[in-house]
Amino acid sequence: MSTALQWFKSSYSGSEGGECVEVAKSPQAIHVRDSKTAPHHAPTLHITPATWTHFLAHAVK
Repeated sequence: MSTALQWFKSSYSGSEGGECVEVAKSPQAIHVRDSKTAPHHAPTLHITPATWTHFLAHAVK
């Protein structure tokens, strides 16, 4: 079984190369990174799924 994360670009990210966010999920954490940085060099923010859910409840209003 592969342990590689599957990254998804924000639907708000355009194809012009502007501000882009990518997200990947695992059972223990949600991983967030800047898609403009080469993936193997990009710093990644790791947050709990509960924190992510709380964030989305306020960000999507």
